[in-house]
Amino acid sequence: MHTCRIDQATPDDIPALLPLLAQLFTLESDFQPDAAKQAAGLRLIVENPARGRIFVLRGAEGVVGMANALITISTAEGCPVLILEDVIVADSHRGRGLGRMLVNHVLDWAKQQGMPRVTLLADRDNAPAQRFYEKLGFRPSAMKVYRYS
Repeated sequence: MHTCRIDQATPDDIPALLPLLAQLFTLESDFQPDAAKQAAGLRLIVENPARGRIFVLRGAEGVVGMANALITISTAEGCPVLILEDVIVADSHRGRGLGRMLVNHVLDWAKQQGMPRVTLLADRDNAPAQRFYEKLGFRPSAMKVYRYS
């Protein structure tokens, strides 16, 4: 079905991740592509595994997808939990089940790490993304997102 594999990003993968993030942030109304900022953020995660992991989909042509798995502490759960961000598969590889494979990989990894909860944000105008996550078992939260800048 697919010839991609999933592993953890290294610093050498950062240049290949930037176009994926640019594509994603073009779809999201809250964010703008900025390669320097995105490279700095990716480096902070890739070089500090206690903060999280960047999981990448590798195909024959290189990196074709990614997911950002950030670790935080939940006082409600009393343990580490995961925030899932930046899930994107290159246009050329969509519709092949790779996004599902990638998210399921992250969910399995979180479970192996003893994390009982994975939270994500989806753009309120991106109905396809919302349907995708709901098919994977994610449910809307009663919480409302606020941001201070």
